[in-house]
Amino acid sequence: QVQLVESGGGSVQAGGSLRLSCAASGRALSGYVMGWFRQAPGKEREFVAHISRYGGTTSYADSVKGRFTISRDNAKNTVYLQINSLKPEDTAAYYCAADTQTARITMGMPSYWGRGTQVTVSS
Repeated sequence: QVQLVESGGGSVQAGGSLRLSCAASGRALSGYVMGWFRQAPGKEREFVAHISRYGGTTSYADSVKGRFTISRDNAKNTVYLQINSLKPEDTAAYYCAADTQTARITMGMPSYWGRGTQVTVSS
């Protein structure tokens, strides 16, 4: 079993940047496909990005392409989400997730979730 803890959220103005981190413990991160999701108030949780076990493959939601970058450092057991050119509509709780299967990440059904970190963007 793997435990996930997100950090790096905060309140920023539109156009700003943040780097979210997701620290894993319990198992080696290299055994898992990782993803980031977000949930805005009153909305369903949505897929943001995924990265393969060794970082060779990534994918993004259309709404964040070109602004968000997912990366990982397996030696540090950490996954990152660099968020640039923030918009008010990016305001949400951001969650990291892990699974051994890519499809379960991209379909929003991962085995493991973190507790989330809040990102608030003001105009």
